[in-house]
Amino acid sequence: MDSTRVLTLRRRACGTPPPNDRSRIITTQDRQDFGEDPLTVRDTDHYKDEYVTGFVEKWDDLIDWKARYASEGRFFIDQLKERGVKTVLDVATGTGFHSVRLVEEGFETVSADGSPEMLAKAFANGLKHGGHILRVVHADWRWLNRDVHGTYDAIICLGNSFTHLFSARDRRKALAEFYAMLKHDGVLIIDQRNYDALLDGDYGNKHVYYYCGDDVTAEPEYVDEGLARFRYTFPDKSRYHLNMFPLRKEYVRRLMREVGFQRIDTYGDFQETYHGDQPDFYIHIAEKAYHLEERRVDRYSPAVQTARDYYNSSDADNFYHTIWGGNDIHIGIYEPGDGDIAAASRRTVEKMASRLELDENSRVIDLGSGYGGSARYLAATYGCQVTCLNLSEVENTRNREANQQAGLDHLIDVLDGSFEEIPVPDKDFDVVWSQDAILHSGDRVRVLEEVARVLRTGGAFVFTDPMAADNADREVLRPILKRLDLDSMGTPGFYERECAGQGMAKVDYEDLLPHLSTHYAAVLAETERREAELLKDVSPEYLERMKTGLQRWVDGGHSGDLAWGVFHFTKR
Repeated sequence: MDSTRVLTLRRRACGTPPPNDRSRIITTQDRQDFGEDPLTVRDTDHYKDEYVTGFVEKWDDLIDWKARYASEGRFFIDQLKERGVKTVLDVATGTGFHSVRLVEEGFETVSADGSPEMLAKAFANGLKHGGHILRVVHADWRWLNRDVHGTYDAIICLGNSFTHLFSARDRRKALAEFYAMLKHDGVLIIDQRNYDALLDGDYGNKHVYYYCGDDVTAEPEYVDEGLARFRYTFPDKSRYHLNMFPLRKEYVRRLMREVGFQRIDTYGDFQETYHGDQPDFYIHIAEKAYHLEERRVDRYSPAVQTARDYYNSSDADNFYHTIWGGNDIHIGIYEPGDGDIAAASRRTVEKMASRLELDENSRVIDLGSGYGGSARYLAATYGCQVTCLNLSEVENTRNREANQQAGLDHLIDVLDGSFEEIPVPDKDFDVVWSQDAILHSGDRVRVLEEVARVLRTGGAFVFTDPMAADNADREVLRPILKRLDLDSMGTPGFYERECAGQGMAKVDYEDLLPHLSTHYAAVLAETERREAELLKDVSPEYLERMKTGLQRWVDGGHSGDLAWGVFHFTKR
């Protein structure tokens, strides 16, 4: 940042009117004190000094209750009612927008906040909007159990408030307090700005969902990995600032899991999937409930459920079963001049298996096993026990029938389920195997945690996955993600980093990207060649979408924005 911008920043932060701005007089209740260098203010407790009376009085102009009500609709209300919530603790009450709405919807609500000024305004707003007397409590999240009594069905922490915590210790302590104050099956809802987009240079504030006030702006003034400083400008030319910690989405999800939350669904601007434009805000919904039984289908995450519905459809089943020949649904490795999809698919299986030491005592689990072709090859070739885990009941039925016909059903078990919550004991397998399936998860970190959990010490994790290149062009990826109903793809760097964090050491990564484009070109050519045959069992709309999608995979591979190869890790 240049010296001129720093000077302007410091003037505004200290409450000094910018040059040529004599339209307002700064009073004590307006003044925010960020010291000589606002960019060094990275302290959790400083928020108490940032929400000065003048700023709080204008906060509702920024929110615009009526517009905010229309933009978020019944999202939070429906999420809570679907879970049977009766009691709610609003730990970031602010000026009371959500607390008032919860009371109006019949929830027994307690409203807490660390800012006395905000609580006073919230109490006044409760009376103003419907004559409600809010039960307000001044509380610090780090000592929430000390300041607030009882347990609750739900805790909400909205308005980008969690980003006021600047230290990892404070964030963990606050989440632990939230967890402790929830009932055994309680739910925590936290929202946050899309700081990933801000940090990665892809930020765009649509000014639609959260800060809805007319002629009010909330704009980033400075950002680095440890600070996001926002400037708030109001119609009377008054300006205020907030210093916040730029939380990355996956970091927040990981903290929630580490504290003990069992399932976390993340929405973008109130949508389950948010491919296309970057969302302004993320909403994390974390469930405390711990289920010993195998996960029920209706508890699949949104991304997994989307993939399940797709692969269970007759269009998808008939297409893949016809084009791949009923054994495999993964990318193949091609010999020069050989476009045989089935043969290429088998070469991928053989290459992956050659990295392993398998025998009749080996136990393998195949995550996203499809029609079970890989499992049958491993069982027939090495005599090992293979467990197939797959989310499509339609594919699993075909898998079981093929295993029985091959006389291999005594070596292969087929489970209906998701790799985000693998329904097997800890350290139960010598090998975790997966082919081009993990991309369908909306929580790949969770998948890798599960891989590490079920893998024995010294065991192998070998897999392929269509990935984004580490330096991929987001615009190239956008139509591919839209076709898959995903918001992101993994990258080679992501898998290396996250597997290492789960105690898995990389043995090798064999870059096989050219085969990705070759494969999808072969599938596209086969689709066009057999189009008349396919149209007997596959809808024209599906087939057209498929051909368009296949070409995008081909183009993405040629452009270098995609990545594909064989990863091999070992559990330390």
